[in-house]
Amino acid sequence: MTQALIAINVLAFVLQQLFGNLLIQWFALWPTGSGLFMPWQLASYAFLHGGLTHLAFNMYGLWLFGGELERVWGPRRLAAFFAVSVLVAALAQLLVTAVIGSNVPTVGASGGLFGLLIGFAMVFPRRTVTPLLPPIPMPAPVFVAFYGLIELTLGVTGSASGIAHFAHLGGLLGGWLVMRYWRGQMPFGKHRR
Repeated sequence: MTQALIAINVLAFVLQQLFGNLLIQWFALWPTGSGLFMPWQLASYAFLHGGLTHLAFNMYGLWLFGGELERVWGPRRLAAFFAVSVLVAALAQLLVTAVIGSNVPTVGASGGLFGLLIGFAMVFPRRTVTPLLPPIPMPAPVFVAFYGLIELTLGVTGSASGIAHFAHLGGLLGGWLVMRYWRGQMPFGKHRR
């Protein structure tokens, strides 16, 4: 599943190079007030990217964290987890764009990737992760909390505009909720498998 998701993203990027504006118009996540929003964009936006670097970093993260989780969960569970993370990221982004009155579309698998990050931290809490910046080894849960705090700070302050910080936070929330649901923890109650 990890390889399939990467292949779909790369194929979509190639198609973007050929039909850029058309794909953005139909498949990017447009704010609800833009007049261009369509329901399928809640999923399709995650397969488009803003450039080669954006694609490369997201696919590296998908391979790194998605591959590990797929070995534990299997392909179906990974796909469901990724899909929920992408959906909650989209809903968070739509809420924020509605509040601030933005008409800028959102693209990228980052929301799904952030879901995978929190899933990785919850499944492998003793694993050490060394980010590119700062290159300091830290336990996976600390890494995710640190990264989430950075996203929240940048989102609230409006720094690094052009990045959907609240979509990233939505992806974290979506992944966390799925993990809580699978474990039968609050707010979901009884244990589910």
